[in-house]
Amino acid sequence: MLDSFTQSVMLLLVAAFLVAFVLLLYMVSPLISPKPLKLAGAHVVVTGGSSGIGKCIAIECFKQGAFITLVARDEAKLVQAKKEIEKHSVNDKQVVLCISVDVSKEYRQVENVIKQAQEKLGPVDMLVNCAGTSLSGKFEEIEIDRFARLMEVNYLGSVYPSRAVISTMKERRMGRIVFISSQAGQLGLFGYTAYSPTKFALRGLAESLQMEVKPYNVYVTVAYPPDTDTPGFTEENKSKPLETKLISETSSLCQADQVARVIVKDAVQGNFNSSVGSDGYMLSSLTCGMSPVTTITEGLQQVRHAPNEKQDLV
Repeated sequence: MLDSFTQSVMLLLVAAFLVAFVLLLYMVSPLISPKPLKLAGAHVVVTGGSSGIGKCIAIECFKQGAFITLVARDEAKLVQAKKEIEKHSVNDKQVVLCISVDVSKEYRQVENVIKQAQEKLGPVDMLVNCAGTSLSGKFEEIEIDRFARLMEVNYLGSVYPSRAVISTMKERRMGRIVFISSQAGQLGLFGYTAYSPTKFALRGLAESLQMEVKPYNVYVTVAYPPDTDTPGFTEENKSKPLETKLISETSSLCQADQVARVIVKDAVQGNFNSSVGSDGYMLSSLTCGMSPVTTITEGLQQVRHAPNEKQDLV
């Protein structure tokens, strides 16, 4: 048994080590984390920005002084979203530009839309790929052509806008690209055999792209929002299998504006992973793998959950 003096010394040493470790993290953090993007006067493009999380992201950026380009298919919804966003202006110079196009159909159309937006509002500082759709159902009951269509909308619908902005961002040596994945893009779930793979694909794209563009001071964020109260979620629930509903009910439903604030904050900071709430943080920690590290926290997550070599050999 250790005497009380020895125990006290050991506790002091542990405390000193922890303090030194925290100070070291504080000193090293600026060397790892990118310089935050200032949204005041920045040009932010939001695809799928006429409703749900996309619209709330546009509102959050507009509140911080950004110029917004909204891209979506439905012109009527775009006009309505524009009116809602403009209520949150912080100066009379801000502009909300609306462009109607299906970002999943033709790359050249998307490229022209981005050119049009840049001619009117300047180079794109941040692109938020929020266009997407959801579908739930049992594997053998989903119409076979829906698998391809979901991949077009959720994956190519993010590839095309990102490809259209990347050259200018690299030339300017600055920019942010955000991909809206899902918690179903972190682990497979019952009823999401068509949807989940499209969201996993976004993670693979984000990880690979970040490695290519980081030398140009361009940073990628992949967001994993939980179930969120949006028109899309309401529509999804109409065909959701009972088992999938029961899984969803194990966690609370988030509000779109809450999710949007977190995503915008992480994107501005240049964080690679963006998750909401304690459940989202734990899930991101458990599934972090070897994702690009842009914060001390992300690095510690990977070290903490690295596989044990001895266990792997068993």
